[in-house]
Amino acid sequence: MNDSSAHIKYPVGIQSFAKLRGEGYIYVDKTEYLYKLIKTKGYYFLSRPRRFGKSLLLSTLEGYYQGRRDLFKGLALDVLTDDWEPHPVLHLDLNNGTYKSVEGLEEVLRIHLYEWETEYGVTYDRNADSISPSMRFRAVIRSAFERTGKKVAILVDEYDKPLISNINNESVADECRVLLKAFYSNLKTMDGCIEIAVLTGVARFSKVSIFSDLNNLRDISYESQFAGICGVTSDELDLYFRDGIEELAAKEGVDAGEVRRRLRDNYDGYHFSKESPDIYNPFSLMNAFAKLEIGSYWFDSGTPTFLVNLIGREQWLLSDLAPVEIDARKLESAGILSANPVPPLYQTGYLTIKDYDRTFETYTLDYPNNEVRISFLYFLIPYYVKPEKEPEEFSIKRFVMAVLSGDAEGFMALMESMVAGIPYSEKGSAESHFRNAAYILFSLMGQYVRAEERTSDGRIDLTVETPKYVYIFEFKVDSTAEAAMEQIRRKRYWLKYAASGKEIRLIGASFDTATRRLSSCLIETPDSL
Repeated sequence: MNDSSAHIKYPVGIQSFAKLRGEGYIYVDKTEYLYKLIKTKGYYFLSRPRRFGKSLLLSTLEGYYQGRRDLFKGLALDVLTDDWEPHPVLHLDLNNGTYKSVEGLEEVLRIHLYEWETEYGVTYDRNADSISPSMRFRAVIRSAFERTGKKVAILVDEYDKPLISNINNESVADECRVLLKAFYSNLKTMDGCIEIAVLTGVARFSKVSIFSDLNNLRDISYESQFAGICGVTSDELDLYFRDGIEELAAKEGVDAGEVRRRLRDNYDGYHFSKESPDIYNPFSLMNAFAKLEIGSYWFDSGTPTFLVNLIGREQWLLSDLAPVEIDARKLESAGILSANPVPPLYQTGYLTIKDYDRTFETYTLDYPNNEVRISFLYFLIPYYVKPEKEPEEFSIKRFVMAVLSGDAEGFMALMESMVAGIPYSEKGSAESHFRNAAYILFSLMGQYVRAEERTSDGRIDLTVETPKYVYIFEFKVDSTAEAAMEQIRRKRYWLKYAASGKEIRLIGASFDTATRRLSSCLIETPDSL
């Protein structure tokens, strides 16, 4: 291990390129990607999940357009271009505002506009606050161009934060949408004064809602040449973090290969285009090296509550979400407000591209890695599983032990306790809620779970396979366990596992929507039929 590894500075949460470079933090050089934007100029939009380096990307662009060549010494861009003439930069950061009402957005815009007006000498013949933010932005762009003789670089960080913050408050979201649409329309009407514009965000919003007037906006989110513009690729991991890997290996008492495997299983697996390198989550990676511990960092930095509400409202089964196939055009054009949870789950980072079928033009999406999969399921527990008598962690441990030991009666009794009190009263919602609860419990075992598995004679609701046992479930709602078991018998669901050498358990269960409880259960084996 390099003697200097203990002094490595990992930029956890640091989004300022100038600070990162000036104070000796590790910087994964992404400036070759930025050169592609700089040399073609234009108007760009990039969608990536939160904590994926979008803010640092814009801060790096800001350093370039400020002419700060000193910050780029030793980086690709320092070799790729000799054009370091400064340009006026309008950097709008919507990350830190409070958007409980449209007034919160207006306040953030006012603060930025006042700073720009002061810098570029914009004055009005009346109170500036009586003028719309859109018209003030227009005046700033024009004045910055005329006073400097250089076209303006416009950088917008998290353009969609006010809308994401109000995903469940339609009236406030609509007010923010109207304001932002007028504000961003200047990117087209003031084209003669603009050198480049780059907007970033978590998710796409339909062009009809915000960008309907911006037919000059190029979405690079799915372009293969920009797939690695954020995050850390496998090659970059080896190039920049070799000392960190060795230090983590020494702390864990394992070799470097094992550390790489753990990092790959927990933080790798993201793909953002049809042809994409494996990409690690940079936020989790930096935290793991800085703290010398592989933990759940990215997921714990934010909660996808609106996604849970969307899944519940649309009655989606979790088993249908990962893995899942989706038409490429639907995924690439869908906005965050899609009734189908798959595009929002992809855009926010809970699913990622795992394969692309060129013949049928379909993506296969799945959880990117263990951190996301396990954390997401644990996050869902309070919404679907409510242990009555003990902490959920202890109940789940007992549940897993019962499944692994073949104690079908024991884990079904625990399931009855853990799904009691489901809050939905409508039949459809109650059924999907119950199936999701079962899926979460078995998925968290880390075993192979197949839900609603197709057979030659129907669909098995849930199959769970462990090293010693195969459990075949049929669930009914407002019926009887006998009716569920009769379906298993009639369709002979167990036949495909008959030669597995494993003990097979057949479980028929019925869920009662009136009491919101598991009302009856039958457990049999193929030999008993």
